[in-house]
Amino acid sequence: MQVGTKKSNAPSSLRVVPDPICRHAAPSGPWPWMNLDVDSDMTNIPVDQSWRGYPQNQFKNWTPNQIEQSQMFNKCSRETSTIYWIDVRESDGKFVKSNIGGMGDTTAVSAQSTQNQAIFWNFLEGIRPGDIRVRSLFVDDLTEPVLRMLGTKYKIEPFFFTSAINWIPCRYQEAPHHREGDHITIILPFLRPRQKSKSPPTNSLPIDPEPWGFSSDLPPAYIPIDIQAPVSTSDGRMLFIDLLAIHMVRNVEGNTIISYHPESTGDRTSAKHLHSLIQLVGESVYWQEIFKASKDPTFFFLVILWYAIYAWDESLDLLYHYIGKLELQVLHLDNISLTHDLHVLQARLLHYQSLIHGFEVSVTFIETTLNPAMESFTVEDRKVSDELMKRECKNLLGEIDRLERRREMLSKRLKNAMDLAFAIVDTEDSRRIQRFSYLTMVFLPASFIASIFTMNVKEINSGTQTLAHYAVATALLTLLTTYVIIMLQQRGWVHKREATLLQRALWPVHLLWRLVRCRLPPQLTQSISNWRQRTSKEGGESRTV
Repeated sequence: MQVGTKKSNAPSSLRVVPDPICRHAAPSGPWPWMNLDVDSDMTNIPVDQSWRGYPQNQFKNWTPNQIEQSQMFNKCSRETSTIYWIDVRESDGKFVKSNIGGMGDTTAVSAQSTQNQAIFWNFLEGIRPGDIRVRSLFVDDLTEPVLRMLGTKYKIEPFFFTSAINWIPCRYQEAPHHREGDHITIILPFLRPRQKSKSPPTNSLPIDPEPWGFSSDLPPAYIPIDIQAPVSTSDGRMLFIDLLAIHMVRNVEGNTIISYHPESTGDRTSAKHLHSLIQLVGESVYWQEIFKASKDPTFFFLVILWYAIYAWDESLDLLYHYIGKLELQVLHLDNISLTHDLHVLQARLLHYQSLIHGFEVSVTFIETTLNPAMESFTVEDRKVSDELMKRECKNLLGEIDRLERRREMLSKRLKNAMDLAFAIVDTEDSRRIQRFSYLTMVFLPASFIASIFTMNVKEINSGTQTLAHYAVATALLTLLTTYVIIMLQQRGWVHKREATLLQRALWPVHLLWRLVRCRLPPQLTQSISNWRQRTSKEGGESRTV
């Protein structure tokens, strides 16, 4: 078994989670992506008022330096962006496939074709059919032209794109207007399992991926723990951090929800996959009743959040079985080096605690951030919608609380396993010390006798002592010391567990009898044993009478 920190087998697509720069997470921060040590130049720069001028055409405080610092365009795809569409009908709340420009529910926009981009812009600018309550866009491999077009069309704060690209968890409301609408954004990291590998499983412990800039030749103690790195298990599964980036435009003239997938390649959740799952919601009787009873488009937001609940639940289930295997390894291997792997997993469980807390705060944010567009509906409609919203948010919060309790239970089990590993080591140390004390017991009587023989007392040191006297005295005192120590032990290899003091005092007789019995013929030994049993039985009966 290989234990310790080594280079991970995790794909590179799973090791791209940076440390979030949370001070740039929301529009309430007045200096987005600015270096506060450098004077900002807000000179008037000509801005293209078409979609190509985003974000300056909508948000003039975003200078080119801020855009460069946020890497909003640098991390965009250079090839083709694919958009998957779903509509929710206004009349009956049913989910239907969109037919954008007569080309179905999938649109591909090339980053190189200006003609292709012009067609997509015309789609966005086109008049939406009146029977659509919510139009959803699931965007795979976002290109720079598509980002600029979506931002211009729906007046999306650049924080949405910068937070999603840089994995910054956030939640905020912007541009609220009574009886008209608002914008809400949620960037939510969550834990998700990777599908089982086709390669045969190994029996080795999971290994902590090597942080960038550190050599794999270093001992585990010198390599920092990367809490964002994937966790691989011995059965071929892997747990990694995924991302939901959702922006919703709630408006009386039409509601739009955008699910942005900045890194949909590899094993992360793709727009195509989430699009297919949301389509299945249209077949759910439970959710159809909700969309039929309420006109609030925010329920579509809640549906997407359920995907993170499922992912968390499956991930914690895998961790449950995995930690059970670690506990068995601690019990059977008695290896102190296992505590390093337990400590690494404990550090990640603490990080998962913050992610689950962020999930809870996001659901609470949705529950408390009412839709201003619903003010244009009747009081009865708003009452029904509010009750349904509170109920569904309560359901989500209940599931999140269950996830946190399970994570806490796993964390406590890990702590117990680490305590057990240290307890085993302490027990082994105490045994070694005990053996050393037995060794010193042999020399202490000899040292004591030698010190007595060297005393300048006439009655002791009369000049007639010889080496033979010293040897005899040392042997007798050693035997006496050994006798007393073994007699005072309440349990050991000589005594039985519940031996009395008198029985322990006669331990030389018992030991001699054991040695003699080992050399007697089996028939004689059995006869003596039967005789002792009969004698003991007769003695018991006589005492009873």
